[in-house]
Amino acid sequence: HVQLVESGGGSVQTGGSLRLSCQASGITLGGYCMGWYRQAPGKEREWVAAVDVNDNTGVADSVKGRFTVSRHSYNLFLHMTTLEPEDTAMYYCAAGRRWEGSQCVPEYWGQGTQVTV
Repeated sequence: HVQLVESGGGSVQTGGSLRLSCQASGITLGGYCMGWYRQAPGKEREWVAAVDVNDNTGVADSVKGRFTVSRHSYNLFLHMTTLEPEDTAMYYCAAGRRWEGSQCVPEYWGQGTQVTV
């Protein structure tokens, strides 16, 4: 079965950096895109960044220039810099087989990792 496990969250001061990781298992390498979503308290879950099977990337306007997404084998990364209090949220890794508008349409979710700025 598909499993996504996030790590790397934590507390950081404004302007700081963090790198999130997501390790996937149970998916076919090259068959799934992967992405990051986040959900702040009282807000809806929102898309952050994604990578398709050809390593094309998409990044939300709200984090463009500060966040970088990358993928290596079954691992997905989110390098976050110049963090702001508005970036405080639970960050979720997702995987899916459809790529639409630079986003990976989620079929599977991880449990999330908390980022607090």
